Amino acid sequence: MAEDTTTHAYLLLEDGSYFKGKAFGATGTTGGEICFNTGMTGYQEVFTDPSYTGQVLIMNTVYIGNYGVKAEDTESDSVKIKGLICKNISDRYSRMIADDSLGAYLKENNIVAIYDVDTRALVQHIRSKGAMNCIISTEISDFDALKSELDKVPSMAGLELSSTICTKEPYNYGSEDADIKIAVMDYGVKRHILQCMADRGAYLKVFPAKTSFDEVMSFAPDGIFISNGPGDPAAMGYAVATVKQALDTNKPLFGICLGHQLLARANDIETFKMHHGHRGLNHPVKNLVTGKSEITTQNHGFGVNPDSAKNSDKVEITHVNLNDDSIEGIRVKGKNAFSVQYHPESTPGPHDSRYLFDDFIEMIKSQK
Repeated sequence: MAEDTTTHAYLLLEDGSYFKGKAFGATGTTGGEICFNTGMTGYQEVFTDPSYTGQVLIMNTVYIGNYGVKAEDTESDSVKIKGLICKNISDRYSRMIADDSLGAYLKENNIVAIYDVDTRALVQHIRSKGAMNCIISTEISDFDALKSELDKVPSMAGLELSSTICTKEPYNYGSEDADIKIAVMDYGVKRHILQCMADRGAYLKVFPAKTSFDEVMSFAPDGIFISNGPGDPAAMGYAVATVKQALDTNKPLFGICLGHQLLARANDIETFKMHHGHRGLNHPVKNLVTGKSEITTQNHGFGVNPDSAKNSDKVEITHVNLNDDSIEGIRVKGKNAFSVQYHPESTPGPHDSRYLFDDFIEMIKSQK
């Protein structure tokens, strides 16, 4: 059974939708943009993904917490979601190697959660009305008082978040004896993305978001990686400028998620805020180069404008989403640069797309 079922929590959406549920995790009030993840597992990796910064997350699966938490399953040094909404949360866990319960973990990270909410109806509402801000509170039940707090939550459109959650100092990852050196621009990078490159024989140096390009190049990298991360790419002119400088070197460049959007903007392709985004472990994508399909892990609320990409003479579209034809991958013509919108490290999720790390390493080796 979940803990403290006598404590109530309250959820208010920007359009006035109001829900009463039960409290779990930390006590307090929190707000952000509401979104949902369709994955049936991997909740700890999801909660610690820096790309979720500023968002209140609905987990679609009926039970959360039933296998506890473990330190090695994290993607960053803390939980990054602003709040959590679930149908059922379990404080009992069955995994023998787990470190602790999800409830203790949420309290430790000061995350306010609400459960006993009809998440299926709530997700259908978001799919119909679109992403919007919301607020969760274990302290405030009055509608007007909640509305007053909700009005203080900033819109995700136009919000720059990467520089607030990236590493503060450069650091190295992997073996110094590796033959390949990759500079990583940290806009909210996941640990398992770094591990996927280190596993393939790369030595990485991870740089803060606003590092000068001269400092990046002082590492003498063989390739450059543009990471995933939160917020609106249109508010990241500094990052677009960095990507343009990287393209001018013609060193192999690979971008994931936000990095995909930044590569597009560096080639004068527009990005836009999606109606409700893609978040889950089962999004079908077609590789237009090989003709093969892959099941992908995704987490993004912004995307590359399809018309802008199709009309560009600078890039080739390499991957498309089979659900909605959104742009899932591009390659820059005449350059050693490519990107994908989804997360090929797939933690959690299927490993169909990990070949992209192999492609990046081979691109670097062929240039060396």
